[in-house]
Amino acid sequence: MVRRISALMQGINNIRIKKKLILSFILVVFVPVLIVGIFLTVAFRQNVLDQATQQITNNVERIKKQTLDIIRMPIEISDKLLVDSRLTNIVNTQYNSTFEVVKAYREFNDFRDYIKLYSEVYNIRFYTTNMTILDNWEFLKVTPAIEAEDWYKDAMKQDGIHWSYISDETKGNRNYLSLVRKISFPTYRTSGVLVIGLNPVELNNMVSQEPFDTMIIDESGYIIAAKNPNWVSKNISELDFASKLTNKAEGTYEFKFEDKPSKIVVEDLHPDSSRNGLKIVSVFSIDSIVSGANRISLLGFGIIMLSLVIAFVLIYIFSVILAKRMLLLNKDLNKVAMGDLNVISHVTGNDEIGLLSKQFNNMVVSIRGLMDEVSESHKQQALLQLRQKEIKLKMMASQINPHFLFNALESIRMKAHIKGETEISSIVRMLGKMIRRNLEVGSRMVALKDELEMVRCYLEIQKFRYGNERLTFSLDIDEAGQNIEIPPLIIQPLIENAVVHGLENVAEGGLVRLTTQIKDHMLRVEVADNGVGIHEDKMKQINEALHDMEEEGEYRIGLRNVHQRIVMIYGEGCGLQIMSEPGAGTRIVFEIPTGGHPFA
Repeated sequence: MVRRISALMQGINNIRIKKKLILSFILVVFVPVLIVGIFLTVAFRQNVLDQATQQITNNVERIKKQTLDIIRMPIEISDKLLVDSRLTNIVNTQYNSTFEVVKAYREFNDFRDYIKLYSEVYNIRFYTTNMTILDNWEFLKVTPAIEAEDWYKDAMKQDGIHWSYISDETKGNRNYLSLVRKISFPTYRTSGVLVIGLNPVELNNMVSQEPFDTMIIDESGYIIAAKNPNWVSKNISELDFASKLTNKAEGTYEFKFEDKPSKIVVEDLHPDSSRNGLKIVSVFSIDSIVSGANRISLLGFGIIMLSLVIAFVLIYIFSVILAKRMLLLNKDLNKVAMGDLNVISHVTGNDEIGLLSKQFNNMVVSIRGLMDEVSESHKQQALLQLRQKEIKLKMMASQINPHFLFNALESIRMKAHIKGETEISSIVRMLGKMIRRNLEVGSRMVALKDELEMVRCYLEIQKFRYGNERLTFSLDIDEAGQNIEIPPLIIQPLIENAVVHGLENVAEGGLVRLTTQIKDHMLRVEVADNGVGIHEDKMKQINEALHDMEEEGEYRIGLRNVHQRIVMIYGEGCGLQIMSEPGAGTRIVFEIPTGGHPFA
């Protein structure tokens, strides 16, 4: 994850400022505004569609209520006729002559009165099995053709009100929504079927005022009223979009109407005391609803896009101006990089680029001044080096040849050995070995055992000088690390510091202990003495001096030199650690990797 972020940041850093500004505009402004615009457009469109659906649902509820108001009167009429004694008498009387029938019809005007009084009722007729009556379009004898009709069969099977879209032989066999109800006469053990036809004009006028295609269908799927007159009297199976509506439950559905996305609202209408009911269906095209919202959305989207284009043009212009100023400053920087220190940047302004230009000019002036100072300093150093060479030549004339010194020490050692002074002979041999080794020291690594041999020689010489009463030493060496390579002269100065300074005021019983240990691929070296120790203030000065490149104070030079060499080769975690308390001696510890230079 960190690598991916680092790679992404590196990729961003490699993009030029002009492209960064344009990219930032696209990511920070263009994309968010576009997303918000699309979201608001979709939300606005959906809100309009939901409101339209709710309005259609309300309209369907209103049509349902109005339809119930229309069919309420035929239901009440049928309830009255169900218990009308005059209807019972006229239907069940056995007539002997036509005159009796005509007289009875003249005295019974209820059917005609209901039709005149209520506009919802279009026609009323009664089918009877009394063969002595005359067919007069109000009372009709049941024929085999009538008996075969489904509506007649259903009415005779079950009591109650049935609603059917049936033809009326008294009105040219045109179809009407009709209330069909069986009326029984228990006294005469007869029955008949009452048919009340509803006025189609009332139903069609009601749905024709709707803003969308609306229809009323019976349970058989016949359209009894519709906003589109061409649909009336057809079965919904003849309409592709509505062929599956017969068994649809109440609700709102999406479908294709005339190859356009549309919605359809279905509402059931089941009058009281009825065996079956009707369905109210309203169809509307989604495009017709959201077209206005789409126009508003397109207008808003166009304004947003125009604003974004103007903003993009402005960003592009600003980025070009900014990039041009940066390129001018870059050209001036390249000239300085090529060595031309007489360049003056002419990029003006008080913004960040202008401030960089001013700082650039100040930097060039400072560099020219520094170059002059360096040139003068080089001249002085060259003169100083020339003088130092002259001094060295004069000093060399008075120096003792090292080979002469070694030969002289060897002669002294041999004479001491011949005379039986073995201690003096041994000390002289170790002194010669130390002088030779110090003269041979360079930048190469040396084996730990060779460095320890130098330490042992030094301690033997100092022991000879001070005597056994004042100085003793112990070497606790881990044999596993004898061949590890270390920088030369990093242990001997610590031993020398312990002898010269640690035991400076110790008259007798002085002890210097050197310990080496190999653990976890690290060489640990510890030099300890039982001297007077170091006070807290002085310890603070020593620790500060270890990091001071200009410090030239007494014995701290050796410690500082060792510390800085170790840090330079092995890193900050491998420097000297000095621990001391007044009267309790001093310990100096350092740890270095056994594999040599960790950064090699």
